[in-house]
Amino acid sequence: MSPNVSSSSSSSSLQLYSFSSLSPAFALPSTRCYKSTRLHLPPRLTTTAVSCVSTRPKRKSGAKPDNSEARELVRGLMRNFDGERPLISMLNKNVKIVRTEHCFLLFEELGKTDNWLQCLETIIFTCMSDIQVFRWMQKQRWYIADNGVYSKLISVMGKKGQTRMAMWLFSEMRNSGCRPDTSVYNSLISAHLHSRDKSKALKKVLGYFDKMKGIERCKPNIVTYNILLRAFAQAQDVNQVNALFKELGESILSPDIFTFNGVMDAYGKNGMIKEMESVLSRMKSNQCKPDIITFNVLIDSYGRRQDFDKMELVFKSLLRSKEKPTLPTFNSMITNYGKARLKEKAEHVFKKITELGYAPNFITYESLIMMYGFCDCVSRAREIFDEKIESKKEMKVSTLNAMLEVYCMNGLPMEADLLLERARKKGPPFPDSSTYKLLYKAYTKADKKELLEKLLKYMDSDGIVPNKRFFLDALGAFGSSSPASQESAGRATDSRRLQRTAKT
Repeated sequence: MSPNVSSSSSSSSLQLYSFSSLSPAFALPSTRCYKSTRLHLPPRLTTTAVSCVSTRPKRKSGAKPDNSEARELVRGLMRNFDGERPLISMLNKNVKIVRTEHCFLLFEELGKTDNWLQCLETIIFTCMSDIQVFRWMQKQRWYIADNGVYSKLISVMGKKGQTRMAMWLFSEMRNSGCRPDTSVYNSLISAHLHSRDKSKALKKVLGYFDKMKGIERCKPNIVTYNILLRAFAQAQDVNQVNALFKELGESILSPDIFTFNGVMDAYGKNGMIKEMESVLSRMKSNQCKPDIITFNVLIDSYGRRQDFDKMELVFKSLLRSKEKPTLPTFNSMITNYGKARLKEKAEHVFKKITELGYAPNFITYESLIMMYGFCDCVSRAREIFDEKIESKKEMKVSTLNAMLEVYCMNGLPMEADLLLERARKKGPPFPDSSTYKLLYKAYTKADKKELLEKLLKYMDSDGIVPNKRFFLDALGAFGSSSPASQESAGRATDSRRLQRTAKT
């Protein structure tokens, strides 16, 4: 019998591998003497019935398909697509060579950009002849209705939060002659789980789950269980997680490493350490060996709770295993040491990154910047930020946001405003909507009315529309906005109304 959540043993759960004392090369400063500080930081086209045959080539075991040429073609299409030039015209120019595999890759690339939302809205709501990748595919002679195409599209829609579009595609698939299979239902379940109303979504997906059990070609597979287990763990529904584990154990399926890692990560991020350790015990009883993701999940979870003894115990176990630390391992430790204001420990971890031959990435530097911000070392954080700019390497807007957040958390809104001005004029990186949302939230909390008014002017100038979603996300942490934010929000709304009136 698998252990229940309540019967886990934290000490035994951490015995991932046998280990001895930590070698000097990896020794961390003692954690015995530290002071933990809490910081607050659509009309359907007429179609005829067709047989559903997968158009994707079958993979040969032991070899990965070489799609480098296909990817290069898709990259070329994306480079020429600027949102104004119709994508359909470029597809027509390459009609002799574009096939299903290219469209699959194109769906993926479009899914990584905001242009995808514009494309699908055009396809579904207006059915215009531009940017109709999906409709373009249907018109080609080589096209055969394929569950894989719909599964991919439904998945992308879900990630974009377009649940209704995902549902429409599911209906369109059935009308085109395809019969849904397990992979399509898995995509549909994932799409619903991306919606805002999690409670409603969880009820909905359980309905799909029960429906799948009654259809032979749609029987739940391990991917289905992994999706549901992680979702209910994120919702902190321990009873449902245990029920799914019990059902999985009674089936012909076996949980895999993704099953356990997903549930442990969800529990860990919710601070449910006992439940996480219970899943770790369950994983051991299933003789499933931990991988680097398992170690990283445990390290991050214990670090978030500032249980550094266990965090370092897992890290020691990682070094004794066949797995090797990755940058996320170190980035997590730097961040969590920083939140506890353990600056020397965080600096020691960063030093070991370079000593071990790793090349710090942008997340590493953002973690360092935030760490120094938590430790009241604003000038050092700015030094690192300036060094990154002077290095002429590609800068992410998230790095700019990290430096701005450091200023704001240390009560330096004027310095944040000066950095924003510099970024707007010189860049890169140039600020985006996430930057303005961060500053709007910080200025509101500090009741900086003048800076709020200035920020809204910058947003107007940069074409950032402060809609209802913007204000809800920016002010959601406070429950209710301050008088200054209410007034500025009202003015921003009035300004937008006047602009729309002037245009009409």
